[in-house]
Amino acid sequence: IHEDSAMENIVTEKKAEESHRQDSADLLIFILLLTLTILTIWLFKHRRFRFLHETGLAMIYGLLVGVVLRYGIHVPRDVSNVTLSCHVNASPATLLVNVSGKFYEYTLKGEISANEVNDVQDNEMLRKVTFDPEVFFNILLPPIIFHAGYSLKRRHFFRNMGSILAYAFLGTVISCFIIGLLMYGCVMLMKQVGQLDGDFFFTDCLFFGAIVSATDPVTVLAIFNELQVDVDLYALLFGESVLNDAVAVVLSSSIVAYQPEGDNSHTFEVMAMLKSFGIFLGVFSGSFALGVATGVVTFTKLRDFQLLETALFFLMSWSTFLLAEACGFTGVVAVLFCGITQAHYTYNNLSPESQDRTKQLFELLNFLAENFIFSYMGLTLFTFQNHVFNPMFIVGAFLAVFLGRAANIYPLSFLLNLGRRNKIRSNFQHMMMFAGLRGAMTFALSIRDTATYARQMMFSTTLLVVFFTVWICGGGTTQMLSCQRIRVGVDSDQDNSVSVSLMSIAEGSERRSTKQESAWLFRIWYNFDHNYLKPILTHSGPPLTATLPPCCGPLARFLTSPQAYEVRRQLKDDDSDLILTDGDINLTYGDITVSTDGSGTHTSGGPAFAGATSDDLDRELTYGDHELVMRGTRLVLPMDDSEPPFTDPHHRLRM
Repeated sequence: IHEDSAMENIVTEKKAEESHRQDSADLLIFILLLTLTILTIWLFKHRRFRFLHETGLAMIYGLLVGVVLRYGIHVPRDVSNVTLSCHVNASPATLLVNVSGKFYEYTLKGEISANEVNDVQDNEMLRKVTFDPEVFFNILLPPIIFHAGYSLKRRHFFRNMGSILAYAFLGTVISCFIIGLLMYGCVMLMKQVGQLDGDFFFTDCLFFGAIVSATDPVTVLAIFNELQVDVDLYALLFGESVLNDAVAVVLSSSIVAYQPEGDNSHTFEVMAMLKSFGIFLGVFSGSFALGVATGVVTFTKLRDFQLLETALFFLMSWSTFLLAEACGFTGVVAVLFCGITQAHYTYNNLSPESQDRTKQLFELLNFLAENFIFSYMGLTLFTFQNHVFNPMFIVGAFLAVFLGRAANIYPLSFLLNLGRRNKIRSNFQHMMMFAGLRGAMTFALSIRDTATYARQMMFSTTLLVVFFTVWICGGGTTQMLSCQRIRVGVDSDQDNSVSVSLMSIAEGSERRSTKQESAWLFRIWYNFDHNYLKPILTHSGPPLTATLPPCCGPLARFLTSPQAYEVRRQLKDDDSDLILTDGDINLTYGDITVSTDGSGTHTSGGPAFAGATSDDLDRELTYGDHELVMRGTRLVLPMDDSEPPFTDPHHRLRM
């Protein structure tokens, strides 16, 4: 008996070693996929190829590896394993087996079809390269979503905030219900012609509409950034994709939570619908509050130890996602607004080294996670064991996705243009319609639950939708830009920080009215934030002793950081152009001040101005650093050294 036990231990250790080697080989496959993708990306950038983005390339490599794993590699069957039939009425998650007095624990791997019983070894190999869906939600998604909020260009985002909110909230809901209704009609037609092999309810159709309404135009935005496309179009697309991912996650969970009373859980009931709507509002607002609160309390004072400071910032950011999920909220919403809040407040408290480290760290994690997910998409097309491909459902899905996107963009753009001075032009609308790619969020939502026939069919169809939009729509972005004659080569920072501000002074109030139009709501928030929140939560902004009433002097001195007095004349905020108004704008260079009021008139003065001519002023305004002085706060606007000086007097700014 002792010898048998020793032999059994040796066999167990051998199997454990083989399993370890297999797991290492599986991870090596993904590492090699990412390495090959990076090298090919470098080649594409070197040759200036724009017809295929890195994400589409990663999917192609994943497809090729999936084909090899599925059809090229077969594991020989171990004939020493003997399977005994055992009749059990249910499928327990954990099974205890008594073998000669020894108890062994087995966990549920999933159901396999009768014709795959003899290929268990191959199935086991394919399962090992199929990750647990929670890996995507808890490990790969957080850095992608956080990076979107942390790197958000708030100036352009807030300038189009109303339109972005309309597309992200109203547009996503409209798209969800349009797709859900169309797919329900498709399912009814499939049932009539006998092509439906399982249950498929209206709530399943709405769930499918929610998950495919999450856009991820990473391919288009990368090309936009490289070609420097119009900043308003970029902001509209980027802002919509960031927020509608969050909306789609909460919307899908609300649809799953729809539970009417009674035996039939798929009938329409007003109270159940209102309850789901309440869950949507509660989960979204709770996740939003949790993310903002976590971002605000990340108030690190470890500036002398940059490594510890960066590590604490990273852990606090990631824990926001897990905390929201553990509390029953949505981690995607929480970590998104945590990133936006930390970029606005916590970033100003970090040391310069930690500021660079955090930006580079999350940019790297976003790049690796995104390409890993797209590689895995290609792989799962062949390694997933329970695909259900139905041609009628696939055709209906493509048609519904197209019509749902159109119902989102065109009607809302028409309504938004009624109140916008800076109209969303028709070519912008066509580009936004074309750029509605599906990506990481759609895939993560669809793979999270593949237990039923309906969810398996949705997952298989979702893969095809993602492949088509990334390859065809993403690959045709440059041609679409040319076809729609959309302006490219626009330096967003130069165009919107210096030249736009200077041209607004030279040309009167036209540009300032555009800023006032887009920022009227946020001017109130900005003043409150800059005068009260920034001094409390950061080292920037005016001291509270200068903004609070004199009676609050002791409290103001207690809450104000000592560093705030040192930087009181500097504004560390790239949202500053949101508060430009039609009056009292002073452009200062050295001792020379040029001011303009709401009528567009100007005055000049200062000690150095006595001997300066208008041409001298033009020349000085062309070079060096400029300071925009506004309400006692000085904003330093550096000019681009690569910009050639104005030599033609007809192109000079006349003050």
